[in-house]
Amino acid sequence: MRQLILDIRPDAPPDFGNYLPGPNVEALAALRAHLPDEARDPLLYLWGEAGVGKSHLLRAWAGEVGATLMGADAPLPDPPLPALAVDDVEALDADNQIRLFGLINSAREQGGLLLASGSLPPAQLALRPDLATRLAQGLVFRLLPLSDADKATALTIRAEGRGLRLPEEVSRYLLTHSRRDLPRLLAIVDALDTFSLSRKRPVSVPLLKEMLLQNLPL
Repeated sequence: MRQLILDIRPDAPPDFGNYLPGPNVEALAALRAHLPDEARDPLLYLWGEAGVGKSHLLRAWAGEVGATLMGADAPLPDPPLPALAVDDVEALDADNQIRLFGLINSAREQGGLLLASGSLPPAQLALRPDLATRLAQGLVFRLLPLSDADKATALTIRAEGRGLRLPEEVSRYLLTHSRRDLPRLLAIVDALDTFSLSRKRPVSVPLLKEMLLQNLPL
């Protein structure tokens, strides 16, 4: 059974409740179970194209278990750690690749949990072969893009969270004519709300076109 989010609020911190899984229900369930004394494997790896929610889920999981969340632009910590999330592993430099390899080994030998993400499956990452092999030995899930119906639901809920009524034709226009990744679409809804208030006009397709023609920052 597919689960839909109950609330996508502007500026709400990422959590499992405001993630719209769409076709990614299995991955979300595995992530919810990636907890101390419950995890099937100490390592879980998420991959997929930009905009499918990898960073959202890493932040949600880190908040849930009290894990350290790291990007690729800072030195990874030394093991052991009880829980660590590492985003964008394909951007790790040589030193951090060695560190991540050690952290994975430490998690397996001494206990601990690791969550990592990347844009490609482990075997296709431009990483050290031993690190790519270690990542592939954990639980690996691909995050798929949402369907247009799920994106329309997300846009409607986002608008309602701002007290905004989003006509169906506006959602349809966005899904047809705008870049289709969800973070960009949600940012447009936020900007459209502000633009509507500044123009004192209701949200409509003509108003949306006017805003997009002005190339306002999103």
